[in-house]
Amino acid sequence: MDSSSSYSDKYRSFIYGEGEKSTVWRNGAPPNYDLVNKLFEEGRTQEWPIGSVEEKVQRLVKSWEMEMFHKTRMEDYKTLNPHKFTFSLNGRPGINIGEIKQMGGSYNAFLQTSLPKELRYYDPAEETMKSSHDVFTMTFPRGFAVEILHVYAGPPVIIYKFRHWGYMEGPFKGQPPSGGLVEMFGLGIFTVSCTCMIFM
Repeated sequence: MDSSSSYSDKYRSFIYGEGEKSTVWRNGAPPNYDLVNKLFEEGRTQEWPIGSVEEKVQRLVKSWEMEMFHKTRMEDYKTLNPHKFTFSLNGRPGINIGEIKQMGGSYNAFLQTSLPKELRYYDPAEETMKSSHDVFTMTFPRGFAVEILHVYAGPPVIIYKFRHWGYMEGPFKGQPPSGGLVEMFGLGIFTVSCTCMIFM
């Protein structure tokens, strides 16, 4: 896909254009979100007006996820300050970008669990960055869409409710595709600085 400024993503920032000319991408080129954008448009329950706080938070979340999964160098991140960023899931201690990479990337950070080993259909402790990516792209070939359902506060401290969903249209760890909906809901908190470009 052409990485010139003539192409853009409707829902994410910091993929194309002059500001990304020197970005190092995990797979050698900017990601293409056409399939998951279509899934998002077909399945979303909210359509936020452009420029609304909800639309800006949704763009922030989608852009942040894109950077975490696809940009390999911290200096290429624009949604976060890599020297201050920490991620915490379900009350666990915060981890930094280096620790996220050590645990095999964002999928594994997002899916940390305290379930006993024998109950883990997906075990982040056993997966690498590559294997986790392969599992998810095979199981959810159209991607795993995310939408913001509600913004409770912010900025600068943004508290929001989200919905994440996809369809199991590919095999998962020896299980055949079911075509069924896989859906999760959650709350997220971002603390952003006054220089967060998405809110300018």
